[in-house]
Amino acid sequence: MSVLQTKPKQTVKKLIDILPERAHSVIVSRYGLGSNPKRMTLEAIGQTYGITRERVRQIENYALNKIKQSDLISKERKTFEELLSVIDSLGGVVHENYLFNHLSTKEDEKNHIHLLLVIGDEFTKEKETDEFNPRWYIDKYLSEKVHTALLKLHDEISQDDLISEEEILRRFTKLVNDAPKKYVSDTEILKKWLSISKQIGKNPLGEWGLTSSSNINARGMRDYAYLIVRQHGSPMHFAEITRKIGEMFNKKAHIATCHNEVIKDPKFVLVGRGLYALKEWGYMVGVVKDVIRQILKQNGPMTKEDIIKNVLKERYVKENTILVNLQDSKYFKRTKDGKYTLV
Repeated sequence: MSVLQTKPKQTVKKLIDILPERAHSVIVSRYGLGSNPKRMTLEAIGQTYGITRERVRQIENYALNKIKQSDLISKERKTFEELLSVIDSLGGVVHENYLFNHLSTKEDEKNHIHLLLVIGDEFTKEKETDEFNPRWYIDKYLSEKVHTALLKLHDEISQDDLISEEEILRRFTKLVNDAPKKYVSDTEILKKWLSISKQIGKNPLGEWGLTSSSNINARGMRDYAYLIVRQHGSPMHFAEITRKIGEMFNKKAHIATCHNEVIKDPKFVLVGRGLYALKEWGYMVGVVKDVIRQILKQNGPMTKEDIIKNVLKERYVKENTILVNLQDSKYFKRTKDGKYTLV
């Protein structure tokens, strides 16, 4: 269903009917306006007519110019004004895929709309680059401002950053704050502008960062597990991590596979029976005995109660497990005042 009140297909038919037969056929094939909505390449059309791709390009340009110079353009002004209004409502500069999907659900109608955008002098397309997705704009100054802001925003984000949507919008707003207020005050438009960037993206958990980072484009079980535990904010059992991966990422995950991946990943610390935390949270690495040794190394002799209290901050274990480890005379000894220290 189209959001347009005017009829793009009817408008296009009127416009291309003024073309000579071959030019008409080239435009229909090039823009997918016939029964087959698949657009043909210059080369494929050239092979059909036994001419070069450059000759096809010349015919296409001739046809587009003939339509643009036709009196019919002014007669169909309402269609172009409606398209202009839609693009303005979407932020004045918009990702091509989003624009076409917003305008229609039918592929053949999208092709007709595409031709109208190419013909209309109000509309300009920027091709896809390494930094940006293909996009259309109606205001060159605004388009350049958005592009510059997206590049600056990219430079502010480091490879491992994970940023909330609220924060990414706050930062982006700062960079485009002198754009028209009707755009900048609309968070949906800001998100549409963000989608123009190929370098900045959002993961399935709603966190933003660089698309080159595994935090945004997770590539395997370890990446999925990291994002799940990080969002959870506290240690998780590997079975729960596996279940959440299936829920949040729609990935088929096996408990054994997940456990094997997590236990090998230095980003995780085993803090209890099957419980994993993130090393970046400050958890000490190692078994309970290692944790006691690190605590005593940092603090010097300590009472049994203080050792237990500190170990329980690092590990989800029973007090008795700590006491058993503390009795290992190979590593620990008791001082005359009843405290424990390293051997």
